[in-house]
Amino acid sequence: MVTPAPPPSGQRILALDVLRGIAVIGIVGMNVHAFALPGPAYYNPLSFGGVGPVDYWVWLVSFVFIEDKFRTLFAMLFGVGCLILLERGGAKEGGRPWRAHYARMAVLLVIGIAHSTLLASNDVLRAYALAGLALPLLAGLSARALVTVAVGLILAHLAFGLTALGAPLVDFHAKQLGTDALLWAERQFGRDPAAIAALLEQGREGLGARVLRRGAGIPAQLMTVAASLPINLAAIALGMGLWKGGMLKGEWRSFLLQRLAAGAALVAIPALLALAGWLVWAGFPAALVGPVALVLSAPFDTLLGVAYAVLVMAFVSRGTVVTRVLATVGRLSLTNYLMTSVILAAIFAPWGLGLFGEVTRWQAFALGLVPVAAMLAWSPLWVAKVGQGPFERLWRAGARTLS
Repeated sequence: MVTPAPPPSGQRILALDVLRGIAVIGIVGMNVHAFALPGPAYYNPLSFGGVGPVDYWVWLVSFVFIEDKFRTLFAMLFGVGCLILLERGGAKEGGRPWRAHYARMAVLLVIGIAHSTLLASNDVLRAYALAGLALPLLAGLSARALVTVAVGLILAHLAFGLTALGAPLVDFHAKQLGTDALLWAERQFGRDPAAIAALLEQGREGLGARVLRRGAGIPAQLMTVAASLPINLAAIALGMGLWKGGMLKGEWRSFLLQRLAAGAALVAIPALLALAGWLVWAGFPAALVGPVALVLSAPFDTLLGVAYAVLVMAFVSRGTVVTRVLATVGRLSLTNYLMTSVILAAIFAPWGLGLFGEVTRWQAFALGLVPVAAMLAWSPLWVAKVGQGPFERLWRAGARTLS
């Protein structure tokens, strides 16, 4: 891939904003389960939340088409946005834009820690901020080199993940029941009654108790976030590579985009269906659920995330109402991501409607449409009247002050 001259900025920004809008909407499809159900149910439909046919279908659709695909897309676009700012900053500052970039990452990390402490324990901003520290080292690489780095990081994620989660899997296949590794896996990804009861009690705690508990656990949370850095940095580097290669600038011909999307989907979807079938056939054992959801599916999640990006670039049309609305959602992507957590907390947290642990998987998924509808309704109005989102403004002002 070569790096051609950038196209007109309006067209480029529109396409990226549409992609951001789709990403922040798609993330709700999995985040709602983190707010509505105990932790193991996020990955395992048998842990909690109903085992009816509709719940199984919601799990299957989520696993194949949603889980980590839109997170990948969001991370890719984060990498593109950082690269654009680094390139613009380098032109303005004589080739030394690093100070401003690191200030942005520091402020984003603070926002992410506050978000995870108050609302969403599965916040992704912390991972992006930490992974973003490596971006100045990657910004000068070619498109081909960035894609190669992304592939290497995915392989590293596979190696580290299987090493970390391999002990329960080995014990399970060796039929060594009752080992410490299997008991740990059962608490994290399975149906352990005591663990589920404790998580239900924890999910119904008051805001003050939650802030104290999560605040005390910030160092441990950052260690967990660090384990996700290879796969997040892989998606970020991939987005940077596709930007430098011209795909995310809208410079590839439609037939090439369609071929790439079809090729990626034809590899990813059958593989993800096979992994889902393996889980169903095995009965969702905790020792298998963790490695499949967190490790083995990762390359195919990334591929399908790329396919989504390519499809949007192939078919986005400037003149449609849908495109314009999605672009406004994307312009407010940080604000919308955070406000989604506020709405989901209002529905599921005890200081809101208190529906945590009271709904099935499919009901939780349906309630996820509430923040999606809110984003689609308020984003065009805010952009038309105000322009920049409130948290985007806060991020920029904080970074400017720090730098």
